[in-house]
Amino acid sequence: MKEGQPFRPANPTETRGPVPKGPNSTSWKSSILNWSGALAAAALIVVPLWMLLSNPAVLGGHPALPALLVAAVALGILWALILVRRWFFGGKQQRSGDISTWQLVRGIAGRLTVLGFVAALMWLSPFPHQPDREKTAPANGPTATAPAGSKAAEDATSITLAPAGQATTGLVFYPGARVDAHAYQDLLQPLADAGHLVVILKPPLGVSLLDTNQARAAMDRHPEIASWAVGGHSLGGVSASSFAAANHDVSGLLLFASYPAENMADAQGLSVLSISGTNDGLSTPDKIAASRPLLPPTTTYATVVGGVHAFFGDYGGQPGDGEPGISRNEAQQQIVAESLRFMDRLKASG
Repeated sequence: MKEGQPFRPANPTETRGPVPKGPNSTSWKSSILNWSGALAAAALIVVPLWMLLSNPAVLGGHPALPALLVAAVALGILWALILVRRWFFGGKQQRSGDISTWQLVRGIAGRLTVLGFVAALMWLSPFPHQPDREKTAPANGPTATAPAGSKAAEDATSITLAPAGQATTGLVFYPGARVDAHAYQDLLQPLADAGHLVVILKPPLGVSLLDTNQARAAMDRHPEIASWAVGGHSLGGVSASSFAAANHDVSGLLLFASYPAENMADAQGLSVLSISGTNDGLSTPDKIAASRPLLPPTTTYATVVGGVHAFFGDYGGQPGDGEPGISRNEAQQQIVAESLRFMDRLKASG
């Protein structure tokens, strides 16, 4: 106290220094963003790696899905490195800088979007090929074998089943959604054994609607084929129908538990065979019946009594499907027999 100044007693309620505040709101907002970011980054790394390493159908299918998964892993690793750098080397100010409520909402929305993207990746995980222990018997006899010289060739976007001799008829087949293309190889091999070229497509991301024109490249690779049919299972049949409706050089349409999405009743010169199962829980008999007006009046319908959706390929069971009333092997013998008759008629008419 300086000389000449009046004495003033200390105020017992007077505080000195900064006033303590409540919990740091910036801190908890930052924590939410940091931990939710860590969760999203971990999901981007773990889920795609799990799909790549545990499901052989991922690497055996179209390269678009593995490329997408690798990109997701790379993004997750980059995000994780940024978080680690911020936590351990960024200092307290960088770890918990001012976070507004809008930034918090925006950050959470972004992380939820990433988790939704990861969930979509999980949905894209294909049903892998699961060979039936009982080999599907060709329609011309249970002891029939493939002709000498019949062979299968595979590339990044298709599987080709070539007959021993020169083929003049061919089938381009679209798999069902998220079903491994190899799951149809045993079922369609008897058609190649009987002298027809068969090309099983590998759709991008396992969804044929992403490239309904994919059959064109397969057809262009085989100019020796005089009569082409396209076919498909479930969603693949929808894509095959669209392709057949738009391309007048297609002579036949083979539908496995499927129906078109557009009206094809006026399609000229198109032979159609629709094969379905009475116990199918997805392409139900009611749906098949309701779709009849969309197909040409000359369409042939074949029914596998007791057959279910998953019997039109070898990939195990499928959620939402019905209960079978027949064995897979018996059902597939009927499917093969009807498909062979269809392709033979196409060859005879060509």
